Amino acid sequence: MVPPTAAAFYDQASSRARAAATGHATYPGTPLPTRRALKERSNPPRRPGRPILAGALALGLGASAVGFATAGTRSGEAAFVVGDNVVAQTAELARTSTIDMTYRAAASVSRNERRTAIVATGLRSAAALEAKKKEEAARRAEERRLAAEAAERERIREQVIANAKANPQAAARILLADAGFTSDAQFNCLVNLWNGESGWRWNAENPSSGAYGIPQSLPASKMATFGADYRTNPITQMKWGIWYIEQVYGSPCNAWSTWLSRSPHWY
Repeated sequence: MVPPTAAAFYDQASSRARAAATGHATYPGTPLPTRRALKERSNPPRRPGRPILAGALALGLGASAVGFATAGTRSGEAAFVVGDNVVAQTAELARTSTIDMTYRAAASVSRNERRTAIVATGLRSAAALEAKKKEEAARRAEERRLAAEAAERERIREQVIANAKANPQAAARILLADAGFTSDAQFNCLVNLWNGESGWRWNAENPSSGAYGIPQSLPASKMATFGADYRTNPITQMKWGIWYIEQVYGSPCNAWSTWLSRSPHWY
């Protein structure tokens, strides 16, 4: 046998190395497989209907949840097995998603209810404020009305007092008729009586006794039973005087007769 040359020896060594790397035995004189053949052997074609699950499907499920079974499959193929942990995690994710959706829906309803409540509260507050304004306006209007009526009454009162001061006998005739003495005789007796007592002056005052006013009440405070303004109001004085005459003498003419019979005169 002729010893191989160095180049031949090198070719045989390279062939054995490639055979060891690819798993294909080579024999002297056997042609080496091409690159395409080696590629097809290392990456066999995929069979239809058996898609290889991408690793992304198992992302987040944990390495222990996914298993591959090779029994009953061809070399290089794997059957995807879903473990109990995957089912539990999937159910938990679904439950969490449902809870989250329910919470979001409840939160949305709660926000709507709060907005509705805020609007309703604002409307009630506005209505209450408007009602309060109307009530306040009505109260002020009523106060103004009452004040106007009081002012009118006071104006009339002052006018009546002024008229009575200017013409006390005209006022006395009306007051005497109100007491039931309507005849001219009774009115004339009253005129004579109070002419002699005070001259029909509402501010007449006896310097000796202190008798005061048109009827010369003694003391003057007796006339307060008909009004606190007895010192300035001739009507208050005459009301008390007619009442006194009726109580003590029965009529103005009887009082006048008694007055004439006394010296000095008084009744």
